Amino acid sequence: MKDILSAVRKLARRHRVEEGKRFWLKDCDPGDTGDLQKEDKPRAQEALKASVQLMAELQDKLYAQDKWSLLLVFQAMDAAGKDGAIKHVMSGVNPQGCQVFSFKAPSAEELDHDFLWRCHRHAPERGRIGIFNRSYYEETLVVRVHPEWLDKQQLPQELRGEKIWKHRFKDIRAFERYLRRNGTVVLKFFLNVSKEEQRERFLERIDLPEKNWKFSAADVRERGFWDDYMAAYEDAIRNTATPDAPWYVVPADNKWYTRVVVASAIIDALDSMNLKYPDVSEAKQKELAEARRALMAEGGAEKRKKKTARRTR
Repeated sequence: MKDILSAVRKLARRHRVEEGKRFWLKDCDPGDTGDLQKEDKPRAQEALKASVQLMAELQDKLYAQDKWSLLLVFQAMDAAGKDGAIKHVMSGVNPQGCQVFSFKAPSAEELDHDFLWRCHRHAPERGRIGIFNRSYYEETLVVRVHPEWLDKQQLPQELRGEKIWKHRFKDIRAFERYLRRNGTVVLKFFLNVSKEEQRERFLERIDLPEKNWKFSAADVRERGFWDDYMAAYEDAIRNTATPDAPWYVVPADNKWYTRVVVASAIIDALDSMNLKYPDVSEAKQKELAEARRALMAEGGAEKRKKKTARRTR
C-alpha cells in the first residue's frame, strides 16, 4: 500500500500547480507521458485498475466518516477527454457517495443570480465526492472569449469592464478557500489537449458512425478562438492556483496517461484526509453484543426446531 501511495503521490504532484504566478502554459506539453512510454500503456492501464480499487476503499471510508467531502472540477477544450476520464477513473466508486453535475449554458433563473450560485448549490455533501463537468470557471473562460455573453447576465454597466475578470478570480479564490475551511477539498483539472490532437478526435467523431452523436459544428467554430482560449486558461490558472485549491494541468493527448494522473491526484487527496471508519462507542459495542446474542439464540432455536421436525417424520 505504501509503495502504491508513494508512486501515486509522485505522479500526481508532477502536474500539480499551487503557485499560479509561476505557471505558464507554454511549459506544459500535451503529449507528455512522464517516465512512461507508449509501450507502457498496458502497464498504465493495470495501474489504473489498481488505483480505481484503492479509490473505492478510500471513498468508502470518506462516506462512513462523514466529515470531509471532495470536489473535482474538470475543465478542458472540447474532445480533451473529460467524459472519458470521469467514466474510467470513477468506475469503481459507489454511486451513493458520488454526485456528477454537467454545467452547460445557464438557464434564465441561473442568469438572474451571481455567477457562483448555480455551482455552489451543487457542492458535495460531507462524505461525498462531487464532480463538476465544467463549472464556474466557464465565467472566466468562454464568457471572456465571448464577452458579448455578459449582456445576458444583466450586470450593471459599472460592474463590467476589464476589471471584471480580476474580480471574478478574487471571488473564486475566496469561494474555494471558504469550501476548504468547511471541509471540502477542491481539486481542479485542466485536461491539456493539443490543437492537432483535437482535430484528429473531431475527424474521428465525423468518420465513425458510433461517434457521430458526439460531434457538434459549434465545437469546430470554437477552434477559431483557440489562442484566445489558451490565454484565458493560462490566466485563470495563474490567478486561482493555490495550495488550498490546486490545479492539475494534465497532458491529454494520450488518454491512458490522462486517466492515471487524474486517479493519482484523487487518491493523493483522499489519503491526505486521514480517513478511517468511525470509532464505536462503548454503548454501541454493548448494543452490538446484545444484538449478536439475540441473533445467535434465534439461529439456535431455529436449528432445534428443524431437528425436532426431522425426528417426528
